[in-house]
Formats: sequence, C-alpha cells, structure tokens
Amino acid sequence: MMTKDDVTELFANIAENAPWDLSQPLLWGYYFTNPTSAPLEQAAALLALQGYRPVELYQPELDDPAAAPVWVLHVEKAEVHGVDSLHARNGELMAFAQDNQLASYDGMDVGPVGAPDVPQL
Repeated sequence: MMTKDDVTELFANIAENAPWDLSQPLLWGYYFTNPTSAPLEQAAALLALQGYRPVELYQPELDDPAAAPVWVLHVEKAEVHGVDSLHARNGELMAFAQDNQLASYDGMDVGPVGAPDVPQL
C-alpha cells in the first residue's frame, strides 16, 4: 500500500505537472488482483453497489512466461480527494481485498473526468 508520504508526493506531482484542478472531481481508478477471475467478478458487483464503476477484468501479459497467471479488476469513481482522503481510501480498499479474499489491492491511478472510456465489464 502507498504510504501517506507516497500519497503526499503524488499530490505534489499532480499539482506541479498535471493541468487538473484538485478541488474538482477526478477519475480515480482502483485495481485488484487475483489468480482466478470469479472472486474479482464478485468484487466488481460489490464495489458497484458502493458507487464504483467496473471498467475491465483482464489478464495482463506477463514478462515472465513461467509466472502464474493473474487477473486484474479495474474499477473507477469520479471524486475529489486530498492526501488524507486518498490515504484512507487506499486503506479501505486494502481491507476490502482482504475481506473478500482477493490476492491484493494493487493501487490506483488518476485522470481527468471525461477521459476516453475503456470497455466496461
């Protein structure tokens, strides 16, 4: 999980380098991993009930062909975050992954609301 210092650095980087207004909603993407897809499909449904939009469930290409396969769930939500709220959200999503026996909460990304859509689940 990102530390609070990591989140602080992320916000400083966004403020310095991105043309986004941090006081307005941004599109926050959150990622979960698991060796099988079924638990991620269930997680997507639960997260949708909490206002997240399931975006994609996929198997990424792995650099190591001998590595065990992994599935990735990408969900997103338009919201305003500051350092404290994003740090808290990361903790909530890590707990969600543990409670739902997923391999991991794999982190987040951010972009402007209204970015080109990725196919939905």
